[in-house]
Amino acid sequence: MNYKELPKPPKSFLKILGPSFILLGLGLGSGEIILWPYLVSNFGLGIIWAAVLGITIQFFWNMEIERYALIKGESVFVGFSRLLRFLPFWFIVSTFLGFGWPGIVASAAKILAEFFKVERFDYLAIFLLIMIGIILTLGPSLYKTVERFQKIIIGLGVPFIFLLTVLLAKSADWSALLSGLVGRGDNYFLLPAGIPLLTFLGALAFAGAGGNLNLSQSFYIKEKGYGMGKYSGKISSLITGKEEKIKLEGETFEINPDNLKKFQRWWKAINMEHAMIFWLTGAFTILLLALLAYSTTFGQGGNLAGIDFIINESRVIGNTLGNILGMGFLLACAIMLFGTQFTVLDSTSRIMTENVLILSHKTQGVRVNIIYYSVLWLQIIFGIIVFLIGFSEPRTLITIGAVINAVAMFVGIGLTLFLNLKFLPRELQPSLIRRIILSGSFLFFGVFSIITLAVNFPKIIS
Repeated sequence: MNYKELPKPPKSFLKILGPSFILLGLGLGSGEIILWPYLVSNFGLGIIWAAVLGITIQFFWNMEIERYALIKGESVFVGFSRLLRFLPFWFIVSTFLGFGWPGIVASAAKILAEFFKVERFDYLAIFLLIMIGIILTLGPSLYKTVERFQKIIIGLGVPFIFLLTVLLAKSADWSALLSGLVGRGDNYFLLPAGIPLLTFLGALAFAGAGGNLNLSQSFYIKEKGYGMGKYSGKISSLITGKEEKIKLEGETFEINPDNLKKFQRWWKAINMEHAMIFWLTGAFTILLLALLAYSTTFGQGGNLAGIDFIINESRVIGNTLGNILGMGFLLACAIMLFGTQFTVLDSTSRIMTENVLILSHKTQGVRVNIIYYSVLWLQIIFGIIVFLIGFSEPRTLITIGAVINAVAMFVGIGLTLFLNLKFLPRELQPSLIRRIILSGSFLFFGVFSIITLAVNFPKIIS
């Protein structure tokens, strides 16, 4: 790799804020709004400890992804391709199978259909997919478009959910939440009898972004200009953006006392940014939405059918606080789910684009935006076809996707740790405590994935 000067970190912390909003937005629709409230509405708050564990694991994994991109000025996918030549195939296939099914936008459309009192939600879902494509295509700078979009959604949605939770949750509900953080549920400890392991594993993987989506953090910190990412190009719109050729392979910096001091300042700043935005705000949001689900729908019927518990929540909120707030809750959930699908399509398009280019050995001076927008619209067209042929809620596909993403986390965590230990200078490698945490996380997801697949694979294929 070529050597360049390591840029100094910005003096203002506000200039560093950004990438973690995107990763947090990736998790809002998968774990925070759907899976954890679904589980809590049926099994109580005694399982919420796993949500905090899941997002904590993702925090440490994400930071190792950021470490590599900060030092090398390239995505982890370029690094992975140096480890094993076939890995780009894995990331293309696992990303498409894990997120190709447009389940999140289907959920957003179903909630909007309830909001507008219409029966068919598949046409709404198609409209939302096309909207996402248009917004991403017309934004001059792709990264800035996604960052601003998520900042607005999170900035408006989280305070509204907090207000509803404070108004509805009783003291007994808060006590149940505190007990659940240490695994104490209603007549069970850690896991209740009858909880579906596939759904629980999916929720654990989606306590945050989940699957290969976490790895896309290396794209976002590059385009934000963290460390050596400053020398990396940015994807721009084919229509409104400035044409820019991008070199996928990065540059690094020499190991000397001055650069080590600058790296430590970078490392401290980006850890703080990710801890505040992704971990703290993410955990806070999961707990709020789980508590709200528990306060409004736990013990009621109708929570097992799709995402009907969200509709149940809105009705209870409307009956208790007024119809305006009940409908406002529906709208807030739909907007946050739309925002998640928006960011998922951006992230998956980036992942598949870069791995396609790596496979073709085109890593120098390429117009990434041409491939990116081709992949983006192919995914949108695929989603539209899925809805037009009549598939709206195939539970088997959604379940398989959740398991694939849990397995992808197992693979991704192991690869990230190995990458940083093999290719980073000793002075810049993860500390012993971080190695232990990632090794434990790797084993945890591996064992849990194997057990879950062994128990449920016959059911999936039957």
